[in-house]
Amino acid sequence: MPGDDDRWRMRILGADDVDELQRFFDANPEYFRTVNGEPPRADEAAHELADVPPAGMPYREMLLIGFVDDASDALVGMATVVSDFIAAHVWHIGLFIVASELHGSGAAQALYRTLERWMRRQGAEWIRLGVVAGNTRAERFWERSGYVQVRERGPMAMGRKTNLLRVMVKPLGTASVSAYLDLVARDRPGAP
Repeated sequence: MPGDDDRWRMRILGADDVDELQRFFDANPEYFRTVNGEPPRADEAAHELADVPPAGMPYREMLLIGFVDDASDALVGMATVVSDFIAAHVWHIGLFIVASELHGSGAAQALYRTLERWMRRQGAEWIRLGVVAGNTRAERFWERSGYVQVRERGPMAMGRKTNLLRVMVKPLGTASVSAYLDLVARDRPGAP
């Protein structure tokens, strides 16, 4: 809900949170159905906690963030975040899932604002992500949040589906997309 950003708090999730995260995924399967063509696997949370970027893609730290409702202490969203991904000050959002019951309420924007402020304080100058082409709700969300497409990647096998990814970037502060592309040549349009 706009103006309601303080209703939720962020916390880093770890191995002790795998059951809670799996319950969240199971209760909110829309992302997995849309992107993978199937519900979350029984070990989806464990996989997410163990997943790291491929070799050759340097990074400082990969974190799994949980968004918790202060009133109920329930997990209402999650994000995977990679710091200094490929280049210093470039952060990457791998997943960003908000509880289905909160869709359309403005909660996703509030949670995202909280996450972006935190990443800025940690030194992010650019945030990048990949959104599945055709996932209209997600595409619109990221565009409204200030992200611009720099290239497409794919097709990529994801579960039972093959998807095209739109690589999107948001410069923060005085940073620019062109400066980002100077740092991350792989995201230049037409790059191999």
